Amino acid sequence: MSRDTTEQTAPLWRRLAAMVYDTFLVMAMVMVISGLYHAIVNNWLLGRDDAPMGFNPFLGSILTFVIFFFFAHFWGKNGQTLGMQAWRLKLRSCETGGNPTLTQSLLRFMIAIPALGLAGLGFFWMLIDRDKKTWHDRYSMTEVILLPK
Repeated sequence: MSRDTTEQTAPLWRRLAAMVYDTFLVMAMVMVISGLYHAIVNNWLLGRDDAPMGFNPFLGSILTFVIFFFFAHFWGKNGQTLGMQAWRLKLRSCETGGNPTLTQSLLRFMIAIPALGLAGLGFFWMLIDRDKKTWHDRYSMTEVILLPK
């Protein structure tokens, strides 16, 4: 789909600001879900007073799914998380111009993990990309645009 001449790609600093905002929301969700998990599984089902030390792959999987569905829900509903709304950003499909599909959201989420994990290289890539797209923008065929005031 061709881009409207009045629309512009969201700058990196706005994307990072929205990401910080959304990180606080995700951290709150992770704390609540972890607390509920430990209360239900460790205290109630297993009868332990303390959680066992070390990584819990089951809890890690639950948290990964919850975080994905948080983003997929908001991206699919109106193309914006709360952080994106605050910074006037919108995610849309390059194919249809509408909200991204569940598949596009999954691709975006999965590629954003290494894009961020490799010292943010996948995000900073947009500074040298001819279309100003991050790795996860390109792979999921989505784009983040700046909404007018």
